[in-house]
Amino acid sequence: MTIPLLDVQHLSVDFATRNGTVRAIDDISLVVGKGETLGIVGESGSGKSVTSYAVMRILDRAGRIAGGRITYGGMALHKARERDMRDIRGREISMVFQNPRAALNPIRRIGQQVADVLVQHSQATRGNAREKAVEMLRAVKIRDPEQRYDAYPFELSGGMCQRVVIAIALACRPRLLIADEPTTGLDVTTQKAVMDLIVDLTREYDMSTILITHDLGLAAAYCDRLVVMEKGRIVEANGSAELFHGAREAYTRQLLQATPRIDSEVRDLLPAALRATAMPLPETHDVGEPLLTVKGLKKQFGKPGADNGHLAVQDLSFTIREGESLGLVGESGCGKSTTSAMVMRLLDTTGGAIEFLGEDIAAIPAAKFAAHPLRGKLQMVFQDPTDSLNPRWSAAQSIGDPLQRLASHMNRQQREARILELAALVGLPVNLLDRFPHQLSGGQKARVGIARAIALDPRLLILDEPTAALDVSVQAIVLNLLEDLKHRLGMSYLFISHDLNVVRLLCDRIMVMQNGAIVEEGNARQLLAAPATDYTRTLLAAIPHPPQAAAND
Repeated sequence: MTIPLLDVQHLSVDFATRNGTVRAIDDISLVVGKGETLGIVGESGSGKSVTSYAVMRILDRAGRIAGGRITYGGMALHKARERDMRDIRGREISMVFQNPRAALNPIRRIGQQVADVLVQHSQATRGNAREKAVEMLRAVKIRDPEQRYDAYPFELSGGMCQRVVIAIALACRPRLLIADEPTTGLDVTTQKAVMDLIVDLTREYDMSTILITHDLGLAAAYCDRLVVMEKGRIVEANGSAELFHGAREAYTRQLLQATPRIDSEVRDLLPAALRATAMPLPETHDVGEPLLTVKGLKKQFGKPGADNGHLAVQDLSFTIREGESLGLVGESGCGKSTTSAMVMRLLDTTGGAIEFLGEDIAAIPAAKFAAHPLRGKLQMVFQDPTDSLNPRWSAAQSIGDPLQRLASHMNRQQREARILELAALVGLPVNLLDRFPHQLSGGQKARVGIARAIALDPRLLILDEPTAALDVSVQAIVLNLLEDLKHRLGMSYLFISHDLNVVRLLCDRIMVMQNGAIVEEGNARQLLAAPATDYTRTLLAAIPHPPQAAAND
């Protein structure tokens, strides 16, 4: 390799905590060549983001570079003064952060935020900053950039906000772009559009890229070389194709194993040790009578007939039977979450019926359904396990909350025994029940959310993107847990996701939703093997897959 653009050698990063110093990065070395895309993969807590923060010199007060060197274009960044780093950030090295809404100023117009970067680095004057900002918005394929210039972040979708963040990062045409989980939470078509956009622009501007991700399919599709991190160390590094076809380390092979593929079964995702101890799954299972029947469901936001009204869900009808899992898939904004909120009775309907256990619950106002006897039979697992838990409650308090509110026949001892039983069901160690959400990992918080949802023995469980924010290995365990609970407790699922591979693993039938309506439905495997509509084929084509040979290694 020629002289690299970025050269990190023997880097170590420490964080000061109440319990002493923690080494987050331990003696890692990596290089990024000119025009190259380097992928850094690994689970949460492996040190991927901390590595990028050290390169950008944006570690928080508790963090410090404890050893090693960071050289960029001949400059020693680990020794640079903050005044010099302020000039380098944005002009030479830019970053696309994981959460685009958190990265944008919510009370400043998006065009002004792009213009701010241009002015800060002397790439524009106050007189022409708007014009150049509009050019950048157009470059990232934002429609009507002149009008969108004056929009606020809350007026844009997640995908559009991510495009704005990319526009800010590339405004000064830096030589190195660091993209930290740039597609987390985006649907597959938006994810592909965002990644293709990054590739096209970095190629046009002759830039190098570091892509940080836990999605190995994404890394395989877009990276030249890969670095695999675990617990602050690099455990393996190789060319993308070489690593997928011949991973040397057990940790890398475990990540590859846990990545859903078109031919995976849910048990295939588990490590061999867990797979050997898992309960056998029935080859087939019977479904019973209709449990939930939705007829002509509609939801209009805004005043009916008004010009600014939006019909989010239109004339939706479907049935879920006892013991059945139904997947609802589609792009962001298609109406999936609105549908689930109406079925869950968190949102009032505009029209239609929702018959659950023989009663039209759509006729019950959402505000009054919380006290209805059927509430305990209809429960939900939310997308973000962190945001869905009360940060001031322990795991035991969160799990026990439905029992406290809706199981008045239980005394304190019975509730405590039920909490222990639920923790065992979801595989949550008893010693974690006294911990608060910030003291739990993503997978542990997901288990708490599932335990809370099944506390009252629901007949129907609504799962709204329950694994979207989880690492692939944690996702594999949670998906297997959900499959086991379904058979053990006889529950039915409404599984909402944009990941068709995940839906196929867990669902008997699939409905594909577009613009508030169902465009295709059928048996999960048959529909994904031979989709009938162009829209479903587009969704399937957008899924990034690891090389097929990796499955056989």
